[in-house]
Amino acid sequence: MKPMTRLTLSLAGALLLASPALAQTKWNLPAAYPTDNFHTENLNAFSKDVADATGGKLQITVHANASLFKAPEIKRAVQTGQAQAGEVLMSLHENEDPLYGLDVVPFLATSFDQSKKLWDVQRPAVEKKLAGQGLMLLFAVPWPPQGIFAKQDINKVEDLKGVKWRAYNVGTARIAEIVGAQPVTVQAAELPQALATGVVTTFMTSGATGYDAKVWESLSHFYDTQAWIPKNMTFVNKAAFDALDKPTQEAILKAAKTAEERGWRTAQEKTKWYLEQLAKNGMKVQSPGPELKTGLQKVGEQLTADWLKKAGSDGQAIVDAYKKAGS
Repeated sequence: MKPMTRLTLSLAGALLLASPALAQTKWNLPAAYPTDNFHTENLNAFSKDVADATGGKLQITVHANASLFKAPEIKRAVQTGQAQAGEVLMSLHENEDPLYGLDVVPFLATSFDQSKKLWDVQRPAVEKKLAGQGLMLLFAVPWPPQGIFAKQDINKVEDLKGVKWRAYNVGTARIAEIVGAQPVTVQAAELPQALATGVVTTFMTSGATGYDAKVWESLSHFYDTQAWIPKNMTFVNKAAFDALDKPTQEAILKAAKTAEERGWRTAQEKTKWYLEQLAKNGMKVQSPGPELKTGLQKVGEQLTADWLKKAGSDGQAIVDAYKKAGS
């Protein structure tokens, strides 16, 4: 009887472990930013919401600071099932498809409201693109908007002619070319030294980067141009999602909606805080004057045209829908 008892208990145990009610699924979600970054904090809150809603059936572990995969590797890792979900800067994959770079077209969307309208018309195309790669979009959250840091008054785009302009991507290099500035490639980590030595005197970035680099030690002006508002997107491996039961899927989608709303709200709150810190440290924080704003919008129109050449008719349809939504 003893062998039979052991067999019976083993079978019972196996059945209990196989029971959907008791089974626990563990997911990995690689991210590229530090633990105290508001994007990562939002991901952790999303993970907790999912765990709470599923009674612990689905546990999502967020791996911050590119500790599991480097930023350029995350999307591919989720596609191939090495991770079940991931978060990346959307424009990181612009070379793969111009669609991913729409939110960094300078001066196309110059406020959070405009950026949200742009995302609303862009989202279906991004979802379709990801679906074709075995991925499903969960949510997207913006960064603080980009502004101009300078050591002198900038009243019109002509005032940028000849300045030593920091270029760190295709868009900022193209701006320098259009306005006649001298582009100098400087990464964020090198920015404080470049400012201290005069290698760079003017540049465009977010208030967050300006705060991190303590730009007030070298520069005096910040123009809140809100030139573009980049976004991070969080997505899941579709096969991994489809393997979950219906209640768990619904819990993920509900938590994703909450995370997107919370992320947009937090980005706006952080933006205000960063600008307050710049002003607190003696910088002159202001909106661009009418002449500068008009000049920058013309630069933006040219850069939009550049993007449309790459994106074709599909890109044109998205931009047209965005402009119609804003009218």
